[in-house]
Amino acid sequence: MSATDASTIGVIFGGPSPEHDVSILTGLQASRALLKSGHPVQAIYWTKGERFFLVDAEAEAAAFLDGAPAGASELRLVAQPGGGFYLAKPGLFRGRERPVQMSALVNCCHGGPGEDGTLQAALDMAGVPYTGPGASTANLCMDKLAFGAVVGAAGLPCLPRKLVAPGTQPPVKDGPYIVKPRFGGSSLGIEVVDKWPDVLRYAELGGPHSARGLVAEPYNASAYDIQVAVRVHPSLSLSLFERPLRSPGAGPILGYADKYLGGEGMASAPRELPARLAPALDKQLREAAASVALLLQARGVWRVDFLVEEAGSWWVNEVNTIPGSLAKYLWTGDAALDMATLVTDMVAEAKLRPSAQWSSAGADGAALRSAASIASKLG
Repeated sequence: MSATDASTIGVIFGGPSPEHDVSILTGLQASRALLKSGHPVQAIYWTKGERFFLVDAEAEAAAFLDGAPAGASELRLVAQPGGGFYLAKPGLFRGRERPVQMSALVNCCHGGPGEDGTLQAALDMAGVPYTGPGASTANLCMDKLAFGAVVGAAGLPCLPRKLVAPGTQPPVKDGPYIVKPRFGGSSLGIEVVDKWPDVLRYAELGGPHSARGLVAEPYNASAYDIQVAVRVHPSLSLSLFERPLRSPGAGPILGYADKYLGGEGMASAPRELPARLAPALDKQLREAAASVALLLQARGVWRVDFLVEEAGSWWVNEVNTIPGSLAKYLWTGDAALDMATLVTDMVAEAKLRPSAQWSSAGADGAALRSAASIASKLG
């Protein structure tokens, strides 16, 4: 039995990430959209404890409150050519395991190893086509320090961003500063701190979101967020621009609760959609979003986040390479796309544009034939 089937599409969600719960919602939405459009679906749940299960694609969110739902079948991921997901058999003598058939895998994992390139690298080794960024792009975009450096080197406006470590100098002389996990999503573990010595002390406290380091940049209370979704397949296209609005009594930044705990994720969060932007600013941000997508070889649907001042100044803040609900709520109005079209186009792109291709061209044995003994090279 082949692990590939032309009509069946896999959807993976969950994972050991702070965004585990939101990922389940995205995965279930994508699964339902595919089922309604006539595609058989293999739904794969990745637990917080790093195990994989084949689950009912029509399950409800509440079924995952205690982990894998009743009746789920455990899987194992084989990261080698011809690999993929296999129905696991207990015991030492597993016998012939049955592959999970799919033509491509829709990656709905937010944050953690599902979005930082870890899962992508395993799928590349297995030869499984998947949606969203490839391994190297995923890792780059998850690293806020590296991402800022690349965007700045390309000539796009970006706030100065510094690694927070003992003895480091602030990105600008005077605070306040916004402090973020170096690797992580756009909502969790983010704080506004007035003075640089307090930023350094905050880093020393540690915590689940700062274990892999923190970055800091200037905090501008007058700047606001502008977000837009972008995709490059079947052609480069942008959604409507959105201006998220903070709830009354909310903190100085748009937090996790503002974005995801309103009942329908970002779709139910207070927002201005479409955002009211001056024509010149609208044009500049559209060009910048397209530039970011092409610069970083976007695959799937991304969300590009900007910081904007009323006077018209703006900066590229970050990208979300696997946004919640795949940013479906932004594809409305003049840019309307239904969820089924969004996901099936992502699958078509995954099949057409493999995320990784390797070649051993040039490794013809000449270096081996001309080499002296290994012992001589060590002397």
